[in-house]
Amino acid sequence: MTAPRDERASGAPGASSAGPTAPNERDAQLERLMQRVARADRQAFQSLYELTSPTLFAVVLRINRDRSAAEELLQEVFMAVWRQAERYDSTQSRVMTWLTTIARHRAIDSLRRKSSEPVTISRFSSLGGGAGGSGGAGDDDDVDVLATLRSDEPGPLELLDDATRANDLERCMQHLTGEQRSCLALAYYQGLSHAEVAQHMSQPLGTVKSWVRRGLQSLRSCLDRAVRQVRAEGRVA
Repeated sequence: MTAPRDERASGAPGASSAGPTAPNERDAQLERLMQRVARADRQAFQSLYELTSPTLFAVVLRINRDRSAAEELLQEVFMAVWRQAERYDSTQSRVMTWLTTIARHRAIDSLRRKSSEPVTISRFSSLGGGAGGSGGAGDDDDVDVLATLRSDEPGPLELLDDATRANDLERCMQHLTGEQRSCLALAYYQGLSHAEVAQHMSQPLGTVKSWVRRGLQSLRSCLDRAVRQVRAEGRVA
């Protein structure tokens, strides 16, 4: 399948001309677009880009703070979407979850290649401030819980990678409280900031930050145990 030239994602994302859409209606709309993109429909590809690029750009930028690099990564993300659209399975995930996963993986890989600065869970779990800058006062007190591992233990990036390969991340998420799980899902999978999560859940910002912090701490402990068990059993290459 050849990537369309005129619909390439170039630079920072463009804004969609569509107005606010209810979540269920938006999911259905994205589902229809993905089906068309899988059939090499360039117009559908352009529409998908316009609807999703702002969120995906925010996700990438929260992982790789270099805006120029993030813009290039966004282009890579949409080229991957164009090539892999046929692989999307609506029975396994929502379109936005699938797209965000691709964006996160591309951004994390870019940090691996760069490998000149430490990577912490808050860098790639989209729990920081808004795209393009640091969060507001109080965001910096969110503990990078996976970065607190002792030096002889696996690094945070390897820890999450191993846990994901072992299908333990989803199981660990299920052990969180409903509030913690909702907060982390909104931030991790949809790239929302703390303030946006608070607005979405109709909760005070301080309460949301507390849920996020405690959820991350619980998630860290669960992932740590899961990966240790997996490695002990020799199931992780």
